[in-house]
Amino acid sequence: MFGIGGGELIFIMFIVLMLFGADKVPEMARTMGKAMAQLKNATNDIKNEIQKGAEANGFDQNMLSDLTSNINSEINNAKSNLLGDSNPLKGISDNFSTEIDKVKSTVTDENTSSSSAIDPVKADAAKDEIHKEEDIEDAIGPIKRKK
Repeated sequence: MFGIGGGELIFIMFIVLMLFGADKVPEMARTMGKAMAQLKNATNDIKNEIQKGAEANGFDQNMLSDLTSNINSEINNAKSNLLGDSNPLKGISDNFSTEIDKVKSTVTDENTSSSSAIDPVKADAAKDEIHKEEDIEDAIGPIKRKK
């Protein structure tokens, strides 16, 4: 009801009670009820007059409902024709994702094959280093290493 919660409604009623007093509140409530009833009757009268005018001009309820359903269907058709596929980039994004997957697989394949190719190279370099140290020790004597 108008976005007003129960606590807020009680607070408003308390303020009204304090402003107008306990003897005038029932009279005001009756007046408000009569005004609401008159407003409801007036809107119903206007609605009936519009309906009578539509029927006098050849529009009956079935014809109006058919007309509104036809208009709604045409609006929906126009929306679907204008919008078409809601995501036109879907095919492109799928293509990119497959290409990314291919690149990832080739990179991982290269890493596994290159790591196995690097290991023998490192082993050869380590052997060369050991041979150099042995050659130096043979030439000048044992090397004193700090511990």
